[in-house]
Amino acid sequence: MNRLRPLLIALQFLTLLPIELRPPPGGEESGRSLLHYPLVGLLIGLMLAGCAWLFEDLSDLLAAALLLSLWVGASGGLHLDGLADSADAWLGGYGDRERTLAIMKDPRSGPIAVVVLVLLLLLKFAAIASLLSQQALRPLVLAPLLGRSALVALFLTTPYVRPGGLGALLAQHMPRGACLAMLIGIASLTALGLGRTGIFLLCATAAAFLFLRWLMSRRLGGTTGDTAGALLEVTETVALVTAAVVNG
Repeated sequence: MNRLRPLLIALQFLTLLPIELRPPPGGEESGRSLLHYPLVGLLIGLMLAGCAWLFEDLSDLLAAALLLSLWVGASGGLHLDGLADSADAWLGGYGDRERTLAIMKDPRSGPIAVVVLVLLLLLKFAAIASLLSQQALRPLVLAPLLGRSALVALFLTTPYVRPGGLGALLAQHMPRGACLAMLIGIASLTALGLGRTGIFLLCATAAAFLFLRWLMSRRLGGTTGDTAGALLEVTETVALVTAAVVNG
């Protein structure tokens, strides 16, 4: 197996980079790509920090708007789509598992999806502007990394409820021991590298992860691709807002 292919698979799935793989990825390669999700997040974070440095002569509000636009564009809004579908399904599902899953498959977005997306993007924008005013760029690097690390933790600990889907393939073939070790390493480096801020970030994102995982398990008995995308977006937002509050 080409050692570079799992990274390329992760980049192909999580970003808009024009990557075409031949032959198509197999199960083992797809599973191993999970090990590279945090690296993809780190690359996105470094891009954001680099752009923030380039935008330093702009107002904080304009720079925050540009950075948020780049952030959304980097993944093509993939995870925002999952958040929108999850929001619609949670309200419209009325607590019923099958109805909730059926609504998630509907490509249309209802009013609740629009409201949730606007609120989340508003929180991200305000937190980014606050961090820029504080000249605190490390949380911009860390938030995408933690968001994609949360995906790895989700697949490691939570059943995937749609048989035959991409998530089922990832969960089946993921290298569990290596993924667990990687998550422990990321948590340790975050705490050591950012000190008090890092500890607050880990506590806040871990609390958000446990709460959302509980909601998924209670309603669905596990996760789907949409709820995984929602988890990533919420984790990033919690990390940004927490960093803005702690640094402020």
